[in-house]
Amino acid sequence: MTWLRRILLGVVVVIAVSVASTSLWFWFTPVGVNNYLNKVTFKLAIDSPELLTYLGMIDNTPLDFHSGKLADYTKEEEEKKIAELREARQGLDDYGPAGLEGQELLTWEIGAWFFDDLLQQAELRYSGYRVNQISGVTVNLPQFLTDTHVIKNKKSVQRYLSRLTEFGRVLREVHARVIDDQEHGVIPPDFVIEKTLAGLEKFIAGGATENPLVTTLGPKLEALDELDDTQAKAFISDATDRVESEIIPGYEAMITLFESMLPEASHDAGIWRLPEGEAIYAANLRSNTTTQYSADEIHSIGLQEVDRIEGEMLDILDNRGLVGGDLASGMRALMEDPQYHFANTDEGREAMIKYLETLDREVMQIAADYFITIPPQPLEIVRVPEYSEDSSPAGYYNGPALDGSRPGRFYINQKDTGDNPRWTLPTLMIHEGSPGHHFQISTSQLIEGVPFIRKLSPISAFSEGWALYSERIAKTDMGLYDDDPLGDLGRLQAEMFRAVRLVVDTGMHAKRWSREQAIEYMIAKTGMTDEEVMREIERYVVWPGQATAYKTGQLALLDIRREAENTLGERFVLREFHEAVLMNGAMPLGILKETMREWAAAQVGDS
Repeated sequence: MTWLRRILLGVVVVIAVSVASTSLWFWFTPVGVNNYLNKVTFKLAIDSPELLTYLGMIDNTPLDFHSGKLADYTKEEEEKKIAELREARQGLDDYGPAGLEGQELLTWEIGAWFFDDLLQQAELRYSGYRVNQISGVTVNLPQFLTDTHVIKNKKSVQRYLSRLTEFGRVLREVHARVIDDQEHGVIPPDFVIEKTLAGLEKFIAGGATENPLVTTLGPKLEALDELDDTQAKAFISDATDRVESEIIPGYEAMITLFESMLPEASHDAGIWRLPEGEAIYAANLRSNTTTQYSADEIHSIGLQEVDRIEGEMLDILDNRGLVGGDLASGMRALMEDPQYHFANTDEGREAMIKYLETLDREVMQIAADYFITIPPQPLEIVRVPEYSEDSSPAGYYNGPALDGSRPGRFYINQKDTGDNPRWTLPTLMIHEGSPGHHFQISTSQLIEGVPFIRKLSPISAFSEGWALYSERIAKTDMGLYDDDPLGDLGRLQAEMFRAVRLVVDTGMHAKRWSREQAIEYMIAKTGMTDEEVMREIERYVVWPGQATAYKTGQLALLDIRREAENTLGERFVLREFHEAVLMNGAMPLGILKETMREWAAAQVGDS
């Protein structure tokens, strides 16, 4: 991801705070580090209407100034953001760290790390592929418009239509940025261009009338009592015209541009192929792992974990008589066994989602034994939109709106239900749902007395590390696999998947592995389908370093827990440990380690 995308994902502080306040004075007269961070992150976020809608606090209220708009994606806006970011970081030094303690010192440390990380990313202007098969405005904005923009009345429909026109402008702005990237040597690998072209072409293949931006609007209009059939038809016609005149031409222009780049593209997978590629990858590793680990160190950790997990998987396969000489063949036999598959039909997909809902209810029934704060926000399990499932992972999570208008959502990729046999689903559910991402992200929204950056900052090593840690405690503490060895195998396969990521990500981006070498290694060590592995490897190509966050974060959390257990001995209470981890919000791993040491020391002092 580019550094600017990190800002748009990360600086998720909203005007909503002011809605709950009696005045806006504190945004402009900061007193203390908390209010300062609220002010500066508000200034950074206010120019992103998408962020404000994602958080859902002021859409369709008298303070709604943004829900008919989309952000400015020009180079000039990027330069403005960089300047604002530098100013924000410099101003933070006026509030600490000298003289701070407790939560205020923790806030300063997290804020300083976060801004420093964004500035390091900003120094590398041409550091990634702005439009690709899995992200960028051509993938993200359609899903934002169909899934996140809330339609509840006539005005919100009109603002949706306005955003369709805005989408045309965004496509033109990003088209210019891709040309600029190309002129600075940033051209995706040939296979990324081919997959991106396939996605672009698929999105507009049915013309305006069959486009998801039009077809998903009809059912929403039917739910509005204030609209009659004539008005609804007029809105559909207007949406069709805007897609036809603004959006389809934008996609066609992008297709032409990517076709023109294909003859220039190489087949090399790693980011090393770009100007400053080694610096880009080093910065991405620091950002995603929040550590100073080198690529060689991460590669070595991955190899060690792969060996450990492989032994445990082979033991389970051997007990079932399924080894067949190597891990991949045994796992593939299980993956392809039809008795564990849901039918690859609409009925089968619905049955899969119902099964996932049952799994979630079972976890929630015992969650209070392991967690003090149980998030009240609901979890919804839905299918990945069909227009993006070709390049989407097996599942992903989007957090709930702060005002409760939208639940947390676990998106499951159901293009081929055979990709996710029944015995693999419990671990996927735990990772994306409870007690994984849904607990961590929803719980963070409940934290009081801290700036919003503490509640919502996307520090991957913490959030992904927590989700993978949750997979581990499902076995070791919650006992969810005591009578389910195949479910435990699914857990190990998922952990192996994350360990392999350390190897293949560093392999491609630092050791110059080919795409094919990475695919071959992942298939051999996981037994996943060729299609799944190809999607994953190509994801790591366009998001260098991101996949290293999971295992790095999990291992850090396990180390921190072992240290707390050693310090506290019999006084260690798992529910209290989890409360201390989650109710401080996401933070870099080094800061987390020190914070939990202080927590454990305080427990000793209180006893």
